[in-house]
Amino acid sequence: MSDVTPVRPVRKSAQRVRWFIETFNAHLGQVEAETANRFVLDERALVAAFSEWIHAFDAQKPGRSEDREAFVGFAAGLMLRSLLRHAPARCVGGPEGADPGRPAHFWPEGHLYVTFCLKLRGLVLEQDFHARQAGAPAVLDDLRAWESFRENVAADSRLAVAFLDLFAGADPDWHMPGLFRPRPGPALGPGKEKARLEP
Repeated sequence: MSDVTPVRPVRKSAQRVRWFIETFNAHLGQVEAETANRFVLDERALVAAFSEWIHAFDAQKPGRSEDREAFVGFAAGLMLRSLLRHAPARCVGGPEGADPGRPAHFWPEGHLYVTFCLKLRGLVLEQDFHARQAGAPAVLDDLRAWESFRENVAADSRLAVAFLDLFAGADPDWHMPGLFRPRPGPALGPGKEKARLEP
């Protein structure tokens, strides 16, 4: 997906279903190459996930410009929630001797959705706010975190928003994760880093 460089900003492109489908497919191919997992994609379910996400996005989009950076992380979490609900990708095979202790092989579909949403989140933060999401590599590789993620979102899909914050190195809202409430620095977390991007 890093090779996809639309003229239109990512935040605008991501709101167009064709770009969303193309970008998700590109990411799926990248994940297959990196993990040797093999997926089949239900494009109708992917469109349904997009439609649900754009409706939720529009319903909670903040009016104040000062809230928009914080909303980036929340919107990415809403996207993860919709992908998990509609489950457009299905893993149909993995590498021989795959290690189930690795998140990519423990839950291939969840890993696919999380990495996709994190990449979009990071791109929007860089393009629009000259910021880098901190990332949480230790959590992203922690099987216990993924076990908790899988179990909890199965019971309450709204928790996908909080878990994406956790994986991004931000401060999750575990109490009301499905409701956007501006907080200081939630898009990047306490160690957020502003960066001047090269043209």
